[in-house]
Amino acid sequence: MAETAVALKNITKVFPGVIALDDMSLTVQKGDIHGVIGENGAGKSTLMKVLTGVHVPESGEIEIFGETAHIRDSDDAKKNGVACVYQELNIVPDSSVTDNIFLGNYVYKNRLVIDKNYMRQRALELMHLLGQDIDVDAPCGTYGIGMQQLVEIAKAIQLDASIIILDEPTASLGEKEVEQLFKTVRKLRDSGITFLFISHKLEEIFELCDRVTVMRDSKHIITTDSDKLTKDELISYMVGRKLDNLFPKTETHRGEEALRVEKLTRMGEFYDISFTAYKGEILGVSGLVGAGRTELFQAIFGLTPTDAGEIYINNKATTIRRPDQAIANKIAFITEDRKHQGLILDFSVGENLNIVTLNSENSRFLLDKKAREKCSLDAIKRLKIKVSDANQLAGQLSGGNQQKVVIGKWVESNADIYILDEPTKGIDIGAKIEVYNIMNELVAQNKCVIMISSELPEILGMSDRVIVMREGIIKGEIDRNSEHFNQEDIMSYAWGRSLE
Repeated sequence: MAETAVALKNITKVFPGVIALDDMSLTVQKGDIHGVIGENGAGKSTLMKVLTGVHVPESGEIEIFGETAHIRDSDDAKKNGVACVYQELNIVPDSSVTDNIFLGNYVYKNRLVIDKNYMRQRALELMHLLGQDIDVDAPCGTYGIGMQQLVEIAKAIQLDASIIILDEPTASLGEKEVEQLFKTVRKLRDSGITFLFISHKLEEIFELCDRVTVMRDSKHIITTDSDKLTKDELISYMVGRKLDNLFPKTETHRGEEALRVEKLTRMGEFYDISFTAYKGEILGVSGLVGAGRTELFQAIFGLTPTDAGEIYINNKATTIRRPDQAIANKIAFITEDRKHQGLILDFSVGENLNIVTLNSENSRFLLDKKAREKCSLDAIKRLKIKVSDANQLAGQLSGGNQQKVVIGKWVESNADIYILDEPTKGIDIGAKIEVYNIMNELVAQNKCVIMISSELPEILGMSDRVIVMREGIIKGEIDRNSEHFNQEDIMSYAWGRSLE
Protein backbone atom coordinates (compact mmCIF):
# COMPACT_ATOMS: atom_id res chain seq x y z
CA MET A 1 0.00 0.00 0.00
CA ALA A 2 1.38 3.42 -1.01
CA GLU A 3 2.64 5.74 1.72
CA THR A 4 0.48 8.80 2.41
CA ALA A 5 2.30 12.11 1.92
CA VAL A 6 -0.54 14.48 2.88
CA ALA A 7 -3.79 13.89 4.73
CA LEU A 8 -6.13 16.82 5.26
CA LYS A 9 -8.92 15.62 7.56
CA ASN A 10 -12.30 17.30 8.05
CA ILE A 11 -11.01 20.81 7.33
CA THR A 12 -13.49 23.65 7.84
CA LYS A 13 -12.66 27.27 7.02
CA VAL A 14 -15.14 30.13 7.31
CA PHE A 15 -14.82 33.69 6.01
CA PRO A 16 -17.42 36.40 6.72
CA GLY A 17 -20.61 35.20 5.07
CA VAL A 18 -18.90 32.31 3.26
CA ILE A 19 -18.06 28.69 4.15
CA ALA A 20 -14.87 28.29 2.11
CA LEU A 21 -14.19 24.69 3.19
CA ASP A 22 -16.92 22.43 4.53
CA ASP A 23 -15.59 19.34 6.36
CA MET A 24 -13.12 18.84 3.49
CA SER A 25 -10.80 15.83 3.44
CA LEU A 26 -8.02 14.99 0.98
CA THR A 27 -5.43 12.19 0.92
CA VAL A 28 -2.40 12.35 -1.38
CA GLN A 29 -0.03 9.44 -1.88
CA LYS A 30 3.74 9.87 -1.84
CA GLY A 31 5.31 10.29 -5.29
CA ASP A 32 2.00 11.07 -7.02
CA ILE A 33 1.00 14.00 -9.18
CA HIS A 34 -2.41 14.62 -7.65
CA GLY A 35 -4.79 16.90 -9.54
CA VAL A 36 -7.27 19.11 -7.70
CA ILE A 37 -10.06 20.47 -9.85
CA GLY A 38 -13.38 22.23 -9.39
CA GLU A 39 -15.32 25.32 -10.35
CA ASN A 40 -14.25 28.78 -9.19
CA GLY A 41 -15.15 29.18 -5.54
CA ALA A 42 -15.11 25.41 -4.96
CA GLY A 43 -12.42 25.88 -2.30
CA LYS A 44 -9.29 24.63 -4.12
CA SER A 45 -7.08 27.64 -3.42
CA THR A 46 -8.34 27.94 0.16
CA LEU A 47 -7.44 24.30 0.81
CA MET A 48 -3.93 24.85 -0.55
CA LYS A 49 -3.57 27.98 1.59
CA VAL A 50 -4.47 25.93 4.66
CA LEU A 51 -1.70 23.50 3.74
CA THR A 52 0.82 26.35 3.29
CA GLY A 53 -0.16 28.22 6.46
CA VAL A 54 -1.76 31.23 4.78
CA HIS A 55 -5.10 30.35 6.39
CA VAL A 56 -5.68 28.63 9.71
CA PRO A 57 -8.84 26.46 9.68
CA GLU A 58 -11.55 26.57 12.33
CA SER A 59 -11.37 22.79 12.66
CA GLY A 60 -9.69 19.75 11.18
CA GLU A 61 -6.27 18.09 11.16
CA ILE A 62 -3.25 17.96 8.86
CA GLU A 63 -0.90 14.99 8.67
CA ILE A 64 2.39 14.98 6.76
CA PHE A 65 3.86 11.52 6.17
CA GLY A 66 1.76 10.11 9.01
CA GLU A 67 2.70 12.75 11.60
CA THR A 68 0.37 15.46 12.87
CA ALA A 69 1.48 18.83 11.48
CA HIS A 70 0.61 22.15 13.10
CA ILE A 71 0.83 24.59 10.18
CA ARG A 72 0.05 28.11 11.33
CA ASP A 73 2.25 30.12 8.95
CA SER A 74 4.62 29.78 5.99
CA ASP A 75 7.57 28.88 8.25
CA ASP A 76 5.60 25.92 9.61
CA ALA A 77 4.86 24.83 6.04
CA LYS A 78 8.56 24.99 5.12
CA LYS A 79 9.53 22.95 8.20
CA ASN A 80 7.05 20.28 7.06
CA GLY A 81 8.48 20.24 3.52
CA VAL A 82 5.53 22.01 1.85
CA ALA A 83 6.11 24.63 -0.87
CA CYS A 84 3.81 26.33 -3.37
CA VAL A 85 4.49 27.77 -6.83
CA TYR A 86 1.68 30.28 -7.32
CA GLN A 87 0.20 31.48 -10.61
CA GLU A 88 1.49 34.97 -9.78
CA LEU A 89 5.18 34.19 -9.45
CA ASN A 90 7.21 35.50 -6.51
CA ILE A 91 10.19 36.56 -8.64
CA VAL A 92 12.45 39.61 -8.18
CA PRO A 93 13.15 40.45 -11.86
CA ASP A 94 16.29 42.54 -11.29
CA SER A 95 17.94 39.95 -9.04
CA SER A 96 19.94 37.05 -10.43
CA VAL A 97 18.58 33.54 -10.85
CA THR A 98 20.81 32.47 -7.96
CA ASP A 99 19.51 35.19 -5.66
CA ASN A 100 15.92 34.28 -6.53
CA ILE A 101 16.50 30.61 -5.74
CA PHE A 102 17.95 31.51 -2.33
CA LEU A 103 15.60 34.45 -1.69
CA GLY A 104 15.13 34.77 2.07
CA ASN A 105 17.35 31.72 2.68
CA TYR A 106 20.90 32.84 1.92
CA VAL A 107 23.75 30.50 2.86
CA TYR A 108 26.53 32.06 4.97
CA LYS A 109 30.19 31.13 5.34
CA ASN A 110 29.96 32.62 8.78
CA ARG A 111 27.49 34.93 10.47
CA LEU A 112 28.40 37.91 8.28
CA VAL A 113 29.61 36.66 4.88
CA ILE A 114 27.27 35.17 2.26
CA ASP A 115 28.71 32.08 0.55
CA LYS A 116 28.15 33.27 -3.02
CA ASN A 117 30.27 30.53 -4.60
CA TYR A 118 28.30 27.75 -2.93
CA MET A 119 24.97 29.38 -3.81
CA ARG A 120 25.98 29.84 -7.45
CA GLN A 121 27.16 26.24 -7.77
CA ARG A 122 24.00 24.95 -6.10
CA ALA A 123 21.85 27.08 -8.41
CA LEU A 124 23.64 25.56 -11.44
CA GLU A 125 23.03 22.06 -10.07
CA LEU A 126 19.35 22.74 -9.47
CA MET A 127 18.77 24.21 -12.93
CA HIS A 128 20.65 21.28 -14.52
CA LEU A 129 18.40 18.93 -12.53
CA LEU A 130 15.47 20.70 -14.18
CA GLY A 131 17.06 20.30 -17.61
CA GLN A 132 18.14 23.92 -17.99
CA ASP A 133 21.62 25.20 -18.88
CA ILE A 134 21.27 28.91 -18.16
CA ASP A 135 23.33 31.78 -16.80
CA VAL A 136 22.42 31.80 -13.11
CA ASP A 137 24.13 35.18 -12.72
CA ALA A 138 21.73 36.86 -15.17
CA PRO A 139 18.73 38.84 -13.87
CA CYS A 140 15.73 36.52 -13.58
CA GLY A 141 13.58 39.05 -15.45
CA THR A 142 15.61 38.48 -18.64
CA TYR A 143 14.04 35.03 -18.92
CA GLY A 144 10.47 34.19 -19.91
CA ILE A 145 7.62 33.17 -17.63
CA GLY A 146 8.27 29.47 -18.25
CA MET A 147 11.88 29.71 -17.06
CA GLN A 148 10.86 31.86 -14.09
CA GLN A 149 8.43 29.12 -13.09
CA LEU A 150 11.25 26.56 -13.15
CA VAL A 151 13.29 28.94 -10.96
CA GLU A 152 10.40 28.88 -8.46
CA ILE A 153 10.45 25.06 -8.53
CA ALA A 154 14.24 25.12 -8.00
CA LYS A 155 13.63 27.38 -4.99
CA ALA A 156 11.19 24.80 -3.58
CA ILE A 157 13.70 21.96 -4.06
CA GLN A 158 16.40 24.04 -2.39
CA LEU A 159 14.13 24.31 0.64
CA ASP A 160 14.00 20.47 0.71
CA ALA A 161 10.32 20.50 -0.18
CA SER A 162 8.92 17.01 -0.44
CA ILE A 163 5.43 18.30 -1.33
CA ILE A 164 5.10 20.96 -4.03
CA ILE A 165 1.83 22.67 -4.92
CA LEU A 166 1.49 23.98 -8.49
CA ASP A 167 -1.37 26.52 -8.66
CA GLU A 168 -2.51 27.03 -12.28
CA PRO A 169 1.12 26.71 -13.46
CA THR A 170 0.40 26.74 -17.21
CA ALA A 171 -1.88 29.80 -17.30
CA SER A 172 0.76 32.05 -18.91
CA LEU A 173 2.88 29.44 -20.68
CA GLY A 174 3.26 28.60 -24.36
CA GLU A 175 3.04 25.08 -25.75
CA LYS A 176 6.79 24.36 -25.57
CA GLU A 177 7.02 25.78 -22.05
CA VAL A 178 4.17 23.53 -20.91
CA GLU A 179 5.96 20.51 -22.38
CA GLN A 180 9.14 21.39 -20.48
CA LEU A 181 7.23 21.97 -17.23
CA PHE A 182 5.45 18.60 -17.48
CA LYS A 183 8.73 16.84 -18.29
CA THR A 184 10.30 18.44 -15.20
CA VAL A 185 7.39 17.55 -12.92
CA ARG A 186 7.41 13.91 -14.05
CA LYS A 187 11.18 13.71 -13.46
CA LEU A 188 10.81 15.11 -9.95
CA ARG A 189 7.87 12.81 -9.21
CA ASP A 190 10.01 9.83 -10.17
CA SER A 191 12.61 11.05 -7.67
CA GLY A 192 10.00 10.88 -4.89
CA ILE A 193 8.59 14.41 -4.74
CA THR A 194 4.80 14.66 -4.37
CA PHE A 195 2.86 17.22 -6.38
CA LEU A 196 -0.55 18.83 -5.92
CA PHE A 197 -1.57 20.20 -9.31
CA ILE A 198 -4.41 22.75 -9.58
CA SER A 199 -5.71 23.43 -13.08
CA HIS A 200 -8.87 24.37 -14.94
CA LYS A 201 -7.61 22.61 -18.08
CA LEU A 202 -9.10 19.14 -18.15
CA GLU A 203 -6.69 17.87 -20.79
CA GLU A 204 -3.77 18.69 -18.46
CA ILE A 205 -5.34 16.70 -15.63
CA PHE A 206 -5.62 13.64 -17.87
CA GLU A 207 -2.16 14.09 -19.39
CA LEU A 208 -0.16 14.72 -16.21
CA CYS A 209 -1.97 13.53 -13.08
CA ASP A 210 -1.92 10.07 -11.51
CA ARG A 211 -4.98 10.75 -9.38
CA VAL A 212 -7.54 13.53 -9.24
CA THR A 213 -9.80 15.02 -6.57
CA VAL A 214 -12.92 16.96 -7.54
CA MET A 215 -14.25 19.68 -5.23
CA ARG A 216 -17.65 21.35 -5.46
CA ASP A 217 -19.29 23.89 -3.16
CA SER A 218 -16.38 23.72 -0.67
CA LYS A 219 -16.72 19.94 -0.30
CA HIS A 220 -14.96 16.77 -1.42
CA ILE A 221 -16.86 15.05 -4.23
CA ILE A 222 -14.61 12.25 -5.48
CA THR A 223 -10.99 11.07 -5.55
CA THR A 224 -9.95 8.47 -8.09
CA ASP A 225 -7.28 7.48 -10.61
CA SER A 226 -7.40 9.94 -13.49
CA ASP A 227 -7.51 7.16 -16.09
CA LYS A 228 -10.74 5.85 -14.56
CA LEU A 229 -12.72 8.97 -15.52
CA THR A 230 -13.89 10.25 -18.86
CA LYS A 231 -13.88 13.95 -19.63
CA ASP A 232 -17.68 14.09 -19.46
CA GLU A 233 -17.72 12.30 -16.09
CA LEU A 234 -15.15 14.70 -14.67
CA ILE A 235 -17.17 17.71 -15.83
CA SER A 236 -20.34 16.22 -14.38
CA TYR A 237 -18.69 15.80 -10.97
CA MET A 238 -17.37 19.38 -11.12
CA VAL A 239 -20.60 21.16 -11.98
CA GLY A 240 -23.12 18.72 -10.50
CA ARG A 241 -24.90 18.24 -13.78
CA LYS A 242 -24.27 17.03 -17.32
CA LEU A 243 -23.13 19.64 -19.83
CA ASP A 244 -24.21 18.73 -23.34
CA ASN A 245 -22.23 21.37 -25.23
CA LEU A 246 -18.98 22.95 -24.06
CA PHE A 247 -19.14 25.53 -26.86
CA PRO A 248 -22.73 26.79 -27.22
CA LYS A 249 -22.11 28.49 -30.56
CA THR A 250 -25.20 30.17 -32.01
CA GLU A 251 -25.93 31.12 -35.60
CA THR A 252 -24.65 34.60 -36.45
CA HIS A 253 -25.39 37.11 -39.19
CA ARG A 254 -22.54 39.39 -40.17
CA GLY A 255 -23.52 43.03 -40.22
CA GLU A 256 -21.73 46.20 -41.17
CA GLU A 257 -18.06 46.92 -40.67
CA ALA A 258 -17.31 47.81 -37.04
CA LEU A 259 -13.52 48.04 -36.86
CA ARG A 260 -10.87 48.20 -39.57
CA VAL A 261 -7.14 48.69 -39.19
CA GLU A 262 -4.76 49.31 -42.07
CA LYS A 263 -0.99 48.82 -41.93
CA LEU A 264 -0.88 49.30 -38.17
CA THR A 265 2.68 49.09 -36.83
CA ARG A 266 4.41 49.37 -33.47
CA MET A 267 8.10 48.68 -33.91
CA GLY A 268 9.32 45.66 -31.99
CA GLU A 269 5.82 44.29 -31.41
CA PHE A 270 3.69 44.13 -34.60
CA TYR A 271 4.06 45.16 -38.22
CA ASP A 272 1.83 46.19 -41.11
CA ILE A 273 -1.35 44.77 -39.55
CA SER A 274 -4.55 45.00 -41.61
CA PHE A 275 -7.88 43.32 -40.82
CA THR A 276 -11.61 44.02 -40.56
CA ALA A 277 -14.04 43.03 -37.81
CA TYR A 278 -17.81 43.17 -38.33
CA LYS A 279 -20.89 43.62 -36.22
CA GLY A 280 -22.79 40.42 -35.49
CA GLU A 281 -19.74 38.13 -35.53
CA ILE A 282 -17.04 36.70 -33.30
CA LEU A 283 -13.57 37.25 -34.72
CA GLY A 284 -11.05 34.88 -33.16
CA VAL A 285 -7.39 35.90 -32.86
CA SER A 286 -5.04 32.94 -32.52
CA GLY A 287 -1.29 32.43 -32.33
CA LEU A 288 1.45 31.28 -30.02
CA VAL A 289 2.41 33.16 -26.86
CA GLY A 290 4.56 36.12 -27.95
CA ALA A 291 2.90 36.46 -31.36
CA GLY A 292 1.92 40.09 -30.62
CA ARG A 293 -1.83 39.58 -30.23
CA THR A 294 -2.26 41.37 -26.89
CA GLU A 295 0.16 44.14 -27.91
CA LEU A 296 -1.84 44.80 -31.10
CA PHE A 297 -5.15 45.25 -29.29
CA GLN A 298 -3.62 47.24 -26.45
CA ALA A 299 -2.51 49.71 -29.13
CA ILE A 300 -5.96 49.74 -30.75
CA PHE A 301 -7.42 50.53 -27.32
CA GLY A 302 -4.93 53.38 -26.82
CA LEU A 303 -2.86 51.79 -24.06
CA THR A 304 0.32 52.04 -26.15
CA PRO A 305 1.20 54.30 -29.13
CA THR A 306 1.58 53.10 -32.72
CA ASP A 307 4.29 54.14 -35.17
CA ALA A 308 2.20 53.90 -38.33
CA GLY A 309 -1.20 52.88 -39.69
CA GLU A 310 -4.86 53.84 -39.47
CA ILE A 311 -7.84 52.80 -37.36
CA TYR A 312 -11.40 53.05 -38.70
CA ILE A 313 -14.54 52.81 -36.54
CA ASN A 314 -17.80 52.37 -38.47
CA ASN A 315 -15.84 53.12 -41.66
CA LYS A 316 -14.57 56.48 -40.33
CA ALA A 317 -10.89 57.24 -39.68
CA THR A 318 -10.44 57.60 -35.92
CA THR A 319 -7.60 58.78 -33.71
CA ILE A 320 -7.13 56.69 -30.56
CA ARG A 321 -4.16 57.59 -28.42
CA ARG A 322 -5.71 57.02 -24.98
CA PRO A 323 -8.18 54.52 -23.49
CA ASP A 324 -10.77 57.24 -22.85
CA GLN A 325 -10.81 57.92 -26.62
CA ALA A 326 -11.39 54.22 -27.25
CA ILE A 327 -14.22 54.14 -24.72
CA ALA A 328 -15.74 57.25 -26.34
CA ASN A 329 -15.74 55.27 -29.59
CA LYS A 330 -17.63 52.48 -27.78
CA ILE A 331 -14.74 50.03 -27.58
CA ALA A 332 -14.48 47.75 -24.53
CA PHE A 333 -11.26 45.92 -23.64
CA ILE A 334 -11.42 42.94 -21.28
CA THR A 335 -7.79 42.58 -20.31
CA GLU A 336 -5.91 39.36 -19.67
CA ASP A 337 -4.17 40.92 -16.66
CA ARG A 338 -7.12 41.19 -14.30
CA LYS A 339 -5.13 42.04 -11.15
CA HIS A 340 -3.10 44.95 -12.53
CA GLN A 341 -5.24 46.28 -15.39
CA GLY A 342 -8.72 44.87 -14.97
CA LEU A 343 -9.69 45.52 -11.36
CA ILE A 344 -9.19 47.87 -8.44
CA LEU A 345 -8.66 45.17 -5.83
CA ASP A 346 -9.33 47.47 -2.86
CA PHE A 347 -12.73 48.48 -4.30
CA SER A 348 -15.88 46.45 -3.77
CA VAL A 349 -17.30 44.17 -6.42
CA GLY A 350 -20.17 46.60 -6.94
CA GLU A 351 -17.81 49.56 -7.40
CA ASN A 352 -15.73 47.64 -9.94
CA LEU A 353 -18.82 46.59 -11.88
CA ASN A 354 -20.00 50.20 -12.13
CA ILE A 355 -16.68 51.95 -12.67
CA VAL A 356 -16.77 52.10 -16.48
CA THR A 357 -20.40 53.19 -16.69
CA LEU A 358 -19.95 55.86 -14.02
CA ASN A 359 -17.50 57.60 -16.34
CA SER A 360 -19.81 57.39 -19.33
CA GLU A 361 -22.62 59.56 -20.66
CA ASN A 362 -25.04 57.66 -18.41
CA SER A 363 -23.24 58.67 -15.22
CA ARG A 364 -26.08 60.91 -14.03
CA PHE A 365 -28.40 57.92 -14.02
CA LEU A 366 -25.90 55.67 -12.29
CA LEU A 367 -25.02 58.18 -9.60
CA ASP A 368 -28.33 57.12 -8.11
CA LYS A 369 -27.39 54.60 -5.40
CA LYS A 370 -30.34 52.27 -6.02
CA ALA A 371 -29.64 52.19 -9.75
CA ARG A 372 -25.98 51.33 -9.09
CA GLU A 373 -26.94 48.56 -6.69
CA LYS A 374 -29.41 47.10 -9.18
CA CYS A 375 -26.78 47.08 -11.98
CA SER A 376 -24.30 45.37 -9.66
CA LEU A 377 -26.77 42.72 -8.49
CA ASP A 378 -27.95 42.05 -12.06
CA ALA A 379 -24.35 41.51 -13.22
CA ILE A 380 -23.55 39.28 -10.23
CA LYS A 381 -26.60 37.14 -10.94
CA ARG A 382 -26.04 37.06 -14.69
CA LEU A 383 -22.39 35.99 -14.43
CA LYS A 384 -22.96 33.84 -11.30
CA ILE A 385 -20.18 35.65 -9.44
CA LYS A 386 -19.68 33.96 -6.07
CA VAL A 387 -19.65 36.74 -3.47
CA SER A 388 -21.08 37.28 0.00
CA ASP A 389 -22.61 40.52 -1.33
CA ALA A 390 -21.79 43.38 -3.72
CA ASN A 391 -19.79 45.13 -0.98
CA GLN A 392 -17.18 42.36 -0.78
CA LEU A 393 -13.73 43.55 -1.91
CA ALA A 394 -12.69 42.36 -5.37
CA GLY A 395 -9.30 41.35 -4.00
CA GLN A 396 -10.96 38.75 -1.77
CA LEU A 397 -12.47 36.81 -4.68
CA SER A 398 -11.00 33.75 -6.38
CA GLY A 399 -9.18 34.38 -9.65
CA GLY A 400 -12.04 33.12 -11.77
CA ASN A 401 -14.62 35.26 -10.01
CA GLN A 402 -12.34 38.28 -10.41
CA GLN A 403 -12.28 37.57 -14.14
CA LYS A 404 -16.07 37.52 -14.21
CA VAL A 405 -16.15 40.95 -12.54
CA VAL A 406 -13.80 42.30 -15.24
CA ILE A 407 -16.12 40.97 -17.96
CA GLY A 408 -19.20 42.22 -16.15
CA LYS A 409 -18.02 45.82 -15.83
CA TRP A 410 -17.53 46.07 -19.59
CA VAL A 411 -20.76 44.27 -20.51
CA GLU A 412 -22.58 46.94 -18.49
CA SER A 413 -20.87 49.69 -20.54
CA ASN A 414 -23.04 49.06 -23.64
CA ALA A 415 -20.09 49.23 -26.01
CA ASP A 416 -20.30 48.32 -29.71
CA ILE A 417 -16.92 46.59 -30.02
CA TYR A 418 -15.81 44.11 -27.37
CA ILE A 419 -12.17 42.98 -27.30
CA LEU A 420 -11.78 39.99 -24.99
CA ASP A 421 -8.17 39.01 -24.26
CA GLU A 422 -8.07 35.41 -22.93
CA PRO A 423 -11.59 35.86 -21.48
CA THR A 424 -11.79 32.39 -19.92
CA LYS A 425 -8.25 32.24 -18.51
CA GLY A 426 -8.44 30.76 -15.02
CA ILE A 427 -12.20 30.14 -15.28
CA ASP A 428 -13.84 26.77 -14.70
CA ILE A 429 -15.91 24.84 -17.25
CA GLY A 430 -19.31 26.03 -16.03
CA ALA A 431 -18.19 29.67 -15.93
CA LYS A 432 -16.66 29.38 -19.39
CA ILE A 433 -20.04 28.41 -20.81
CA GLU A 434 -21.58 31.44 -19.07
CA VAL A 435 -18.97 33.68 -20.74
CA TYR A 436 -19.62 32.06 -24.14
CA ASN A 437 -23.33 32.68 -23.72
CA ILE A 438 -22.65 36.34 -22.96
CA MET A 439 -20.60 36.52 -26.16
CA ASN A 440 -23.55 35.00 -28.01
CA GLU A 441 -25.89 37.61 -26.49
CA LEU A 442 -23.59 40.44 -27.55
CA VAL A 443 -23.42 39.15 -31.12
CA ALA A 444 -27.21 38.74 -31.19
CA GLN A 445 -27.40 42.45 -30.27
CA ASN A 446 -25.32 43.18 -33.39
CA LYS A 447 -22.19 43.87 -31.38
CA CYS A 448 -18.70 43.12 -32.67
CA VAL A 449 -16.81 40.59 -30.53
CA ILE A 450 -13.07 40.00 -30.89
CA MET A 451 -11.74 37.07 -28.86
CA ILE A 452 -8.01 36.61 -28.33
CA SER A 453 -7.36 33.07 -27.11
CA SER A 454 -4.52 30.59 -26.74
CA GLU A 455 -6.98 27.69 -26.48
CA LEU A 456 -7.62 26.24 -29.92
CA PRO A 457 -10.79 24.34 -28.91
CA GLU A 458 -12.22 27.70 -27.78
CA ILE A 459 -11.15 29.42 -31.02
CA LEU A 460 -12.72 26.66 -33.12
CA GLY A 461 -15.79 26.37 -30.90
CA MET A 462 -16.81 30.03 -30.85
CA SER A 463 -15.26 31.95 -33.77
CA ASP A 464 -16.91 32.88 -37.07
CA ARG A 465 -13.52 33.83 -38.52
CA VAL A 466 -9.97 33.47 -37.24
CA ILE A 467 -6.89 35.55 -37.90
CA VAL A 468 -3.62 33.87 -36.94
CA MET A 469 -0.59 35.88 -35.83
CA ARG A 470 3.08 34.96 -35.64
CA GLU A 471 6.01 37.18 -34.63
CA GLY A 472 3.97 40.36 -34.93
CA ILE A 473 2.38 39.78 -38.32
CA ILE A 474 -0.85 38.20 -39.56
CA LYS A 475 0.00 34.88 -41.20
CA GLY A 476 -3.50 33.97 -42.33
CA GLU A 477 -7.26 34.33 -42.03
CA ILE A 478 -9.66 31.38 -42.02
CA ASP A 479 -13.47 31.48 -42.25
CA ARG A 480 -15.58 29.06 -40.21
CA ASN A 481 -16.99 27.53 -43.40
CA SER A 482 -13.53 26.92 -44.89
CA GLU A 483 -12.04 23.42 -45.16
CA HIS A 484 -9.01 24.89 -43.37
CA PHE A 485 -11.00 25.74 -40.23
CA ASN A 486 -9.29 23.09 -38.09
CA GLN A 487 -6.61 22.81 -35.46
CA GLU A 488 -3.88 21.55 -37.78
CA ASP A 489 -4.16 24.39 -40.29
CA ILE A 490 -4.41 27.10 -37.61
CA MET A 491 -1.26 25.69 -35.99
CA SER A 492 0.45 25.62 -39.39
CA TYR A 493 -0.03 29.38 -39.65
CA ALA A 494 1.00 29.85 -36.01
CA TRP A 495 4.26 28.00 -36.61
CA GLY A 496 4.94 30.00 -39.76
CA ARG A 497 4.11 27.35 -42.33
CA SER A 498 1.86 27.98 -45.32
CA LEU A 499 -1.20 25.80 -45.93
CA GLU A 500 0.14 24.91 -49.36
